[in-house]
Amino acid sequence: MSILLTDLQTSFSIDAPLGIPPLLIKRLVLGQASLKGLTALVHSFPSWEAIYDADPQAWSQLAGWRGEAVARCFGVTEQAIEALDQWLLQPQNHLVLLGDAAYPPLLKTIADPPIALFVKGDIVCLQQPQFAIVGSRHATRQGLAVTADFAEALANAGLQIVSGLARGIDAAAHQGGLQGLAGTLAVVGTGLDQVYPKAHQRLADQIVEQGAIVSEYPLGTPPLRHHFPQRNRIISGMALGCLVVEAALQSGSLITARQALEQGREVFAIPGSIQNSLARGPHAIIRQGAKLVEQVTDILEDLWPLLQQHQALSGQLCLTNLDEDKATQKPPELDSLSEQERQLYGLMEFEPVSLEQLMALSDYNAAEVQTAMMMLELAGLCQGLSAGRWQRS
Repeated sequence: MSILLTDLQTSFSIDAPLGIPPLLIKRLVLGQASLKGLTALVHSFPSWEAIYDADPQAWSQLAGWRGEAVARCFGVTEQAIEALDQWLLQPQNHLVLLGDAAYPPLLKTIADPPIALFVKGDIVCLQQPQFAIVGSRHATRQGLAVTADFAEALANAGLQIVSGLARGIDAAAHQGGLQGLAGTLAVVGTGLDQVYPKAHQRLADQIVEQGAIVSEYPLGTPPLRHHFPQRNRIISGMALGCLVVEAALQSGSLITARQALEQGREVFAIPGSIQNSLARGPHAIIRQGAKLVEQVTDILEDLWPLLQQHQALSGQLCLTNLDEDKATQKPPELDSLSEQERQLYGLMEFEPVSLEQLMALSDYNAAEVQTAMMMLELAGLCQGLSAGRWQRS
């Protein structure tokens, strides 16, 4: 079958015109096939039907599949397929394949994207611009507070917060994101029929209500240790950038940060006291090229080109044009603002005003208001408050 990798990424869908047998898709998904393995099958057989009809020996001999991978795919039971079908009948549950329009646009660009994502929650949020926050499971009180503040502010600026649902920094990032406008999304290392750690069941329920939980692992997959470093590439791969708050030198958070650097993402880190062992991770990643940040605007200044890239990939983000050096210039005069920014600035007084009030007073939608208010914050003309409110500086 003559097909390129880019073609494969746009055709691997249940509704694809190439007519992939649905049972083959389920066998590959439930058998945790990799994109490399799927590509090898495509280049070794004349059609999807031939792949489906082939026996395990042919997959090994012709496509070079290893025995363990073959056994997983051919070992998928009717009960597992039925369980998946029943799970997908629930309105909040989704299976997003690599070629589907709902697949996260930036995740497609990494070297080894998952061929499928199990999603519980709002599937639309996968298309939003996202920002990853990671750190230690044993964070300090100060680290947790800083994480929640940064997450809420970034979510109010229109960035959905992505993290891993673990204790410590991950949980604080999700909680801060839930307080912001854009919400939060969790990427986990288990099947979506369970929550790990169990103490985060309520947090997981809140994330599903306002965002989504995502996994590449089939239902019933337990929290195995090697799954978590593997899922970290998804956290960084979905996001425009990654912030490390507190982390030990040998930690999964630094794995995520290094993967983000390798994926060409912007990486940021909050420095700490040299007396704090959890500051060593952020300091190490700063030495490797991450940007030292002290406030949210340090992050937003660097994200404009990436936000524009995301707009090109997903077609869903509405941004006001930004001059190349605008973020580092002195605050502009009012006459240098766009018409949209001037109008919203004029609607603000020195009392806090909410997103809903600005939408009611203007004809702009939520995304347009968030973008314009982010610009006004960067210009130093207003400041973001909690609960999605702003006031003049």
